[in-house]
Amino acid sequence: MSKTLPRIFCIRSLFSLLFIALFLLVMGSLIFVSASAITPQASGNQVIIADFNVPVDPGSSAFMARVVSTAQNQHAAAIVIEMNTPGGLLSDMVDIINSITLANQSGIPVYTFIVPNGLGASAGSYIAMATNRILMAPGSIIGPSTPYIIGGTELEQNHTQAAMLSLLTSLAQNWGRNTTAAFDMVQSNQAFSANQAIVVHIADGTADSLASALTQLGLSSNPQSILSENLYEQLVSTLSNTTLDGILFLIGIIAIVLDIYHPTIVLTILGVIAIIAGLVGAEIVDASLLGIIILVLAAALIVIELKLGHGFALIAGVVLGAFGIFYLSLGLQYSPSPITGLTEIELGLLVVFGVLVGLYIRWIIGPIRKCRRLTGEEAMIGKTAVALTDLTPKGEVRVEGEIWRAQSTSGTILKGEQVKVEALNGLVVFVKKSEEQ
Repeated sequence: MSKTLPRIFCIRSLFSLLFIALFLLVMGSLIFVSASAITPQASGNQVIIADFNVPVDPGSSAFMARVVSTAQNQHAAAIVIEMNTPGGLLSDMVDIINSITLANQSGIPVYTFIVPNGLGASAGSYIAMATNRILMAPGSIIGPSTPYIIGGTELEQNHTQAAMLSLLTSLAQNWGRNTTAAFDMVQSNQAFSANQAIVVHIADGTADSLASALTQLGLSSNPQSILSENLYEQLVSTLSNTTLDGILFLIGIIAIVLDIYHPTIVLTILGVIAIIAGLVGAEIVDASLLGIIILVLAAALIVIELKLGHGFALIAGVVLGAFGIFYLSLGLQYSPSPITGLTEIELGLLVVFGVLVGLYIRWIIGPIRKCRRLTGEEAMIGKTAVALTDLTPKGEVRVEGEIWRAQSTSGTILKGEQVKVEALNGLVVFVKKSEEQ
């Protein structure tokens, strides 16, 4: 038994390391495939349609850089952004605007079509405003455009808002749009419907569909190539959510702790994957150091539960972790704010999950561990037993009604003699004659 346990732990560790290596290999392959993908060359009248039905984040920023690079390689006639976005991170919004500027410098016009009932909201409105023309479908909106700094001071908020105010009005002015309306989109959090945007001259026209938009842009007869986020970019977008990153990290820690209670290796593997994914996501968005520190402290509390075994440390760790998740986005600039009612629900459900796991440890795992301690080595030592066979020096004894393999430490012991337990090693008890006590 004593040799088997280390072997099991070695096997578990080996499998965990192999799975981590496999995970990193897959991630590297995705990055390589994304970076090395070569789009076939096409004639100079190709139109690139960018399916921008995504948030503004590092994934969509990488996607738009790839769109522009593809358009340049193909000497495309134009890029049309088919937009439906709620907005997102300001830093990635600026990167996308820079990609659009590069396209224009290459002589490739960029147009925005906000789809029926779609959004060109928040950070998306800045991207649209950076393009040569904006067409909007019925039911669509553009704006509002007020930025937010999570946990920022009033001075920081005003500083960021002033910078974004200057950016949006300059973009509007660059393409001959209404700078006063653009000012209101930032300063007063104003949004415009398709018809309103036409009236105030924020949008350049309306279109019922992409085909109609291409006709108005004079591109209906051009061959089209539709690009969407690839697997790598989708993964990056998914991990760009700080709430998800924090939840993955905490659940990964809990999974490993539970797997120590119930060795299955499966929970350990899933836990390692979740922890890696959470940390990678936090790195992608440059999450707040304070939030990461709080999460590490929360993880320490959860691990301490292995020693205490009453469930309360794990519950406290999850509650502290919920605060850490909130602070992961501290200082990040968004439009709109990522802290919504849905975020509060997600964190609430995480706390409920932590409470349930803590109670499970307290009411189910705790009593099992206590029972094991009572029937383990400490409880066996000193017990009186009866030899069921001659011990020369090995044989069998009965200890409180249970039959055990035994080994004598005091020479030969005959069948029927009383002995006392000296030690327990796995499933073998070491005994000696009672009269020598």
